[in-house]
Amino acid sequence: MKIKIGESWGSEERRDLDRIAAAREAIGPDVELYVDANGGYERKQAARVGRAMAEWDVRWFEEPVSSDDIDGLREIRDSVTAEVTAGEYGTDIFYFRRMCQAGAVDCLQIDATRCGGYTEWFRAAAVAASFGLTVSGRCAPHLHAAVAAATPNVRHLEWFHDHVRIENALFDGCLDPTGGEVTPDASRPGHGLTFRHAAAERYAEPV
Repeated sequence: MKIKIGESWGSEERRDLDRIAAAREAIGPDVELYVDANGGYERKQAARVGRAMAEWDVRWFEEPVSSDDIDGLREIRDSVTAEVTAGEYGTDIFYFRRMCQAGAVDCLQIDATRCGGYTEWFRAAAVAASFGLTVSGRCAPHLHAAVAAATPNVRHLEWFHDHVRIENALFDGCLDPTGGEVTPDASRPGHGLTFRHAAAERYAEPV
């Protein structure tokens, strides 16, 4: 389970920690707890929050500082027990290589809808593998399921509720994550999704 923190651009550290504590209480001790700061903290703030949240066994610290601050990500990674992750905004192979080479992340996020499609996904995943890193699929989980299944060093997909709602409303071939796992349907070509034109007609702009 992942929750958002840092939404007030780092000005509400106590509120963020209270949110983490409440989430841990709600999900119990057996579910992994992830947090996403969306780059909202400065370096020292991120380090403070990262050390404090170890009390609630937070395993994943996403974008503790801006994903453009590669040196900052490395500093935070070196100072907290949670795994630091970023990369979802990467658009080219050179960005991913710089992030891996700098030791900025424990897991590289890749978004196929931003990085250049499936071909670039595989290239970015190969770069991560060359540094001994796993990758995580960001956004549009149904679109990522097939490519993730073909990636040896993939860790998981982020199951974004708002994205899934759109995919389920407009596409056939969506997967059921019940139980925490999905398996692409090998009987369907490509990514397995088929656009439902009739379902989308109600949203069409008059011409």
